[in-house]
Formats: sequence, structure tokens, C-alpha cells
Amino acid sequence: MIQIISGVKGKGKTKYLIQKVNDAVKGASGNIVYLDKNNKHMYELSNKIRLINVKDFPIDNYDSFLGFICGLISQDHDLEAMYLDSFLSISCVTDDYVGYVLTQLDKISKTFNVDFVLSISIDSVDLPDEFKDNIIISL
Repeated sequence: MIQIISGVKGKGKTKYLIQKVNDAVKGASGNIVYLDKNNKHMYELSNKIRLINVKDFPIDNYDSFLGFICGLISQDHDLEAMYLDSFLSISCVTDDYVGYVLTQLDKISKTFNVDFVLSISIDSVDLPDEFKDNIIISL
């Protein structure tokens, strides 16, 4: 399952995502990973959440990002959910390929039973139509 927090930059998506992941970890039976573009929010996250700074890794296009996601899933069979902040930045995806990358994440989610919650700096009306039902909040 993919859940999307959409809205233009500076509207509070990260704050909402952090609150959502901290609430989710309280009832989680598996592991939760939070992907971000820096370590800025390290102390806002529960210590039960694994924070990964994606910029520490040589990811320069969306294919390497998808490979990175699959690598994380392959090494952790108890992975329950992944929270992705600043999705466009960490995934190296441009507006033209957002639909493709979201489709691939949806396939990965269904295949490996891992939920994805992501914040994306795109207004909800500009998201691909097939993913508008996945929006949980538009800021």
C-alpha cells in the first residue's frame, strides 16, 4: 500500500509524516524505516525507527533509488513500513516520471508486503490520476 502526503514545499508535510511514523511505531509488529535527505529530524523520531540518510549513498537516478529500496527490503524480512520524506529529492525523480516510480513502488509494496508512506512536494491536482486515491492528506 502506498499513502501520499502531498502539497507544495513548506506546508508542513514533514511534521505530519514524523507524527504519523511515531504513532505507527507504537503498534508495529515489524521494523519501520524512515528515509530522508539528511539527519535533521533524528531526534524527533522514536529510537525504534531506523533513520537512513539517502544522500549518504550514491543514488543519482530513480532506478538506483528503486534498487536501494529493494536492497533494504531484501536484508530485513521483518520490514513492515517505509516512510519517505522529501520523496522527489531522495528518489531523484522528475515530475515526468513520478507516475512510473510510484507504480514501481506499488508493485514492490504488493510483492513484499511493505507499506510506503511518502511526502511529495507536488500539489494533489498535479499527481497522476491513478494515485489520487492514495492521498491521505493534501496540505
